[in-house]
Amino acid sequence: MRRKSSLVLLALAVFFATLAPMLRWYAYPRLAKVPPSEYQVAVLEAKNATLVDYSSLTAKKVSKVSIVQTLKGNVTAARQVKAETGKDVVVWDALSYVAGPDGKMVSEIPERYVFDAHTQEPVHTASESVDGDPVTRQGIEFKFPFLTQKRDYYYFDAQSRTSAPIHYAGTQRFHGLKVYYFEQTVPWQRVPLPKKLPEIAPGAPALTPETVKATGIQRWYTTKRMFWVDPTTGAPVNGEEIHTEELRFPASTGKAPVTAFAGDVKMRPDYIDSIVHLVKTQRQLVLLLTSYLPWGFGALAAALLALSLLLEARGRRPADPVGDREADPDREPDHPDPVPV
Repeated sequence: MRRKSSLVLLALAVFFATLAPMLRWYAYPRLAKVPPSEYQVAVLEAKNATLVDYSSLTAKKVSKVSIVQTLKGNVTAARQVKAETGKDVVVWDALSYVAGPDGKMVSEIPERYVFDAHTQEPVHTASESVDGDPVTRQGIEFKFPFLTQKRDYYYFDAQSRTSAPIHYAGTQRFHGLKVYYFEQTVPWQRVPLPKKLPEIAPGAPALTPETVKATGIQRWYTTKRMFWVDPTTGAPVNGEEIHTEELRFPASTGKAPVTAFAGDVKMRPDYIDSIVHLVKTQRQLVLLLTSYLPWGFGALAAALLALSLLLEARGRRPADPVGDREADPDREPDHPDPVPV
């Protein structure tokens, strides 16, 4: 009976020992994915910012500039890309909507971002774009990979349509989470004007990039970008940018640059709380596949193996010699009883 039990325990030990690495290296890459129908909204604010008045081309101080960033998963487009490339992808239709203190639109820039559902690496398609212009992204955008590492990553900057390293700069605590802090500085460079610009005045001709370019004005930009990233899910739980834009006139005019926008853009606290709550929930699913179950099953396999060996050893223990003597009726006793006289 002991031998049968030890064999069953040995079989279970082998099963769990095989299952542990399979969960980590086979199931995890196939199950830990960004859902194709993801929908997120985040609101960022720059208080006491500087904003251009396009009607007079002068900079003015305003109480607040708001940036509403929307990410919407396009399931139909993702299916089409998968049919074309064979890759499991996510297609995000993103929109950055900038509004002044009166709530009126300052600019809005749409994007289409196509990326691998598990690794977050960009997948290049004809529909990949920023503000209607085709782009070929290098590196990540919006989200870091699952199990983010303490290293630099290439990060895509939508304003300049270029990629540059974003640097790991330390580990911190944020709202009860251990997070990795990343930082990127985009140096001054010329960038395109948004294709949708604000209305100057009711009934006035629409302001377009073409009408601005006709004056010889150029838009220049620099920013310091900061992210606090949950390393398990790769989701930023907080973001901030120290952002500056200028409108620069031709040198022949002798005019000084005008600040188009300048401010410290921070995520609104209520959206931080919402994102942190979501990340704390989602990270448990990733940890289940990468840590809890693999290590738990590995420990269980070791315990079952030890118990199996213990039962096997007890089943093979030598018989008690005293018991053997008592069981042998033909053996003469060591001290025979005296024969009565």
